[in-house]
Amino acid sequence: MSPLSPWTSLGIGIPNLPPGRPGDPGLFGPGTPVWTIGRERVLLAAGPAALLLQVAHPLVAAGVAAHSDFRRDPLGRLRSTLEATLRISFGDAEQSAAAAASVRRRHGAVHGGIEQAVGPFPAGTTYDATDPELALWVHATLVWAALTAYGRFVRVLRPGEADGYYEALRPFAGLFGVTDRHLPPTYADFRTYWRSMLEGPSLAVGDEGRALARDILRPPSAPAAGVFTGVFRAVTSSLLPARIRAAFGLPWRPRDRATAAAASLALRAGVRVLPPSARYWPHERVARRRMGI
Repeated sequence: MSPLSPWTSLGIGIPNLPPGRPGDPGLFGPGTPVWTIGRERVLLAAGPAALLLQVAHPLVAAGVAAHSDFRRDPLGRLRSTLEATLRISFGDAEQSAAAAASVRRRHGAVHGGIEQAVGPFPAGTTYDATDPELALWVHATLVWAALTAYGRFVRVLRPGEADGYYEALRPFAGLFGVTDRHLPPTYADFRTYWRSMLEGPSLAVGDEGRALARDILRPPSAPAAGVFTGVFRAVTSSLLPARIRAAFGLPWRPRDRATAAAASLALRAGVRVLPPSARYWPHERVARRRMGI
């Protein structure tokens, strides 16, 4: 079994791209950091950590809990986000626009109020998935997850590569409702924003967030369940910032560190030996054929 199997199998059921309009690069195109980094299946290894970071925000957690079938399929959110991301990243202009419009329609129905006070948010605080500040936090977790997983499991990023990836993703952020006024203009500014969120009061794990985390870390229908649960949990814990890991009550004992280190080595080694057909998402192959390369 491939070292990537527990994570890449979470992508089962994601439809591939139709061929699209020949010669249309879409939003990004070949040679861009979005294609180079986003084609790697191993980025999925950071998906559960990104979900935990998202629901560490009480307003995001409330929206996820009230407007999705999270309890039945906790990783369904990850799969739907992945499908939209792949279509926007590798689709032609029409495919990218349609995927983004679908996400906006779903988000338009997500609004309500929290029932219990959590962190700085009193009971009754309203949330709306179209709020650009909430959209920025979700976008930030995806940027963080992609760069962290690539650096951990593929190779260390060279100077400037993270900056290039972040800059290239600016259109992506806009499609998901992050306005230019809210989006940090540079990767350095993004890192400042990221630190401010991790150190500030907005991230606070309440009962709802903890319940969602239990489902994320022990999804009943996912291949990571059973024999892979320990590895799945250890790798996820290793990726999370210490404050967030502690807020969710995740153990970080010597044996957890050892499991995460061994799994990380196996994933990195697996990436190096896998053929492109297994290593990369098939969406990239479709996009390359569309571009005649």
